[in-house]
Amino acid sequence: MYLKKINKNFKKFREILLLNSLNNFLTIILVFAIFITFLQTFNWLIVNSKWTAVTTNIPLFVFGTFPEDQRWRPFIWIMSLLTICFLSIVPPKWKWLRKNLLIAWIGMIPLGIFLLYGGFGIQTVMSRNFGGLTLTILLTVCSSMFALPIGIGLAFCRQSSLFVVKKLSSIYIDSMRAVPLIAVLFFGQLLIPLFLPLGLEIDSVWRAIFAFTLFVSAYIAEDIRGGLQAIPHTQIESAKSLGLNHLQIIRFILIPQSLRIALPALTNQVIGLFQNTSLMSILGLVELLGIGRSILANPKFIGQYIEVYIWLASVYWIICTLLALMAKYLEKRLKIA
Repeated sequence: MYLKKINKNFKKFREILLLNSLNNFLTIILVFAIFITFLQTFNWLIVNSKWTAVTTNIPLFVFGTFPEDQRWRPFIWIMSLLTICFLSIVPPKWKWLRKNLLIAWIGMIPLGIFLLYGGFGIQTVMSRNFGGLTLTILLTVCSSMFALPIGIGLAFCRQSSLFVVKKLSSIYIDSMRAVPLIAVLFFGQLLIPLFLPLGLEIDSVWRAIFAFTLFVSAYIAEDIRGGLQAIPHTQIESAKSLGLNHLQIIRFILIPQSLRIALPALTNQVIGLFQNTSLMSILGLVELLGIGRSILANPKFIGQYIEVYIWLASVYWIICTLLALMAKYLEKRLKIA
């Protein structure tokens, strides 16, 4: 009996030893493969790669064909956005500034429109000259800012007690979520001008913003509706017992809490919107990806596809990471589980 127990323990020890040996061997092989891949990638980046397509066209990537003597205008706007992003991640010491960050974010839209389009003593620039990172940020900021209130309204309409309002909002949301984004963008660029009266024109940038707003607002509505459903009904009953009317309940209880609950999902929508602006290169707007394609079409930079696309991927990664950090800070500040 004692010998059987010893043999059993010895077999278990041998199995564990063999298993650990196999794991160690596979680990060594994996580390070695990663190390070789890293060395080859590093060698290609430093020695074999050619970055002239990127280094000589950085202003084009950032500003597109914006007039050279007026590029200070999109530069100021982009720097203002970066400053607000920094203040959103690292809260300022001044209390008044912390309270007015939302107003500053909203103010970025009229500031960007004024600086990019011009007027009031500043040289006017046509929207066809917008491009690169400037156009990508403009599409993202304007579309997300316009889509948020529309999405909130659609979410409340879908929970309305009025049958017609509820059905119409449901049909809109379900229809937009069932249609591919590229189809909505084609509608915005090609079909909207056909429905406009004679003499009225909307430039391609605003048609794209309109299409993105219609599409994203449907998804935001569902995110907000999920947040509304997570609010306990007892809070609404308590608010009514305190004498709050329906609008006050919506303003002070439902909207703040639903936004707080839906913040991670809303962050995904903004990041997805920023990435989806690359589809506009198919429809003629030369945003960040479109600039890269136009540069690669130059015979001078033939063969530098990998370098250009690595650069574009890095830019998208940095900005998306910045948005994720902002959302992470807000989640921590609002103590979202």
